[in-house]
Amino acid sequence: MSKTVHTDTAPAAIGPYSQAVVTGNLVFTSGQIPINPATGNVEAVGIEAQTRQVMENLGEVLKAAGSSFEKAVKTTCFLADIADFAAFNGVYAEFFTSKPARSCVAVKDLPKGVLVEVEVIAEI
Repeated sequence: MSKTVHTDTAPAAIGPYSQAVVTGNLVFTSGQIPINPATGNVEAVGIEAQTRQVMENLGEVLKAAGSSFEKAVKTTCFLADIADFAAFNGVYAEFFTSKPARSCVAVKDLPKGVLVEVEVIAEI
């Protein structure tokens, strides 16, 4: 049986989905974009600041699910511009020190015109 995860310390879902779902001993997060949960707005400018906000949001969702960055097993990362890859990696590496498996792709557009979105699968 699965359980939905919700926390007010991360952005609310902006569509028909949950912040995360726990099933068995795994949590599957929805993709997080750099929305400031206090204001509901994208305030961070530039790939590094936006990546940092995404990581803060993911950390809160993982915590609400009973997990953490250290327990991540797989991430999927979406960049609006692959030229931002190195700068994104610099911030990403600060949070995912356990080096989970990862896919990272450039996409045409992301919601709200942001530069980055990341989703995580982690153990509980």
